[in-house]
Amino acid sequence: MSNQITTAFVQQFSANITTLSQQQGSILRGAVRQESVTGEKAFFDQVGSTAAVKRTSRHGDTPLVETPHSRRQVVLESYEWSDLIDDADKVAMLADPTNVYAQSASFAIGRAMDDAIIEAATGTAKTGKSGGTSTTLPSAQQIAAGSADLTIAKLIQTRKIFSQNSVDPSIPLHIVVGPEQIESLLNTTQVTSSDFNTVRALVSGSITSYMGMEFHISNRLAKTGNNRTCFAFAADGITMAVGKDVMARIDERADKSYSTQVYYCATFGATRMEESKVVQILCDESA
Repeated sequence: MSNQITTAFVQQFSANITTLSQQQGSILRGAVRQESVTGEKAFFDQVGSTAAVKRTSRHGDTPLVETPHSRRQVVLESYEWSDLIDDADKVAMLADPTNVYAQSASFAIGRAMDDAIIEAATGTAKTGKSGGTSTTLPSAQQIAAGSADLTIAKLIQTRKIFSQNSVDPSIPLHIVVGPEQIESLLNTTQVTSSDFNTVRALVSGSITSYMGMEFHISNRLAKTGNNRTCFAFAADGITMAVGKDVMARIDERADKSYSTQVYYCATFGATRMEESKVVQILCDESA
């Protein structure tokens, strides 16, 4: 039995149970490439670019072009959530909390997915035939804080990096920032600026894209000192591998006096697929 459930007993004078403010599930799963896999680890093979050879003579030898191959590894992790609802507690309450518990479980698994994606975006990727090589995000893919929070200039620089890397313009671009970064954008644009209304619309949620990038606001981004680690990515630049999608079970537990158990689980992992398709943006929140 959850030790916190007694706070919802009848003397609370309320027939409704509500969830407290929290991120309701994953906000990033739909933005990245998704693959169904089996096993504890998954490997994704990749083929690099090549160059055509100019023909300089008649009846010359056929050129042999060596096509570069690479591989990314994803390690899958299993996540679980469960809690018990005592039958006596349901009698003492005005509302059955089962559905609310299930909703809370779903939210928690979704947030774990976002954490895996965020860590993979700017963390160390496992590459090579057996995943034995560690690949970090190069400095060319990182925008320094520069004693500034998120600015229009940093967004322009982000787009420039993607263009210089020849990222296919048909691939959707996404950017993950915190609430402080949206506020910073508002503060750095003048009321008379055409950018101001666009950024204000981002805050209200009436639009979700700006400068060709879909904005995702997350409170789960890492912060070191004053610097928040934000990032932008092309949709196929990060892959989430799913071994077992979210499974939900609501059953009676005979070994727990027939209390109702709400149980959720999932198995997944994430990796950065290409360094050229991810840009780390450090934002100084003290600026």
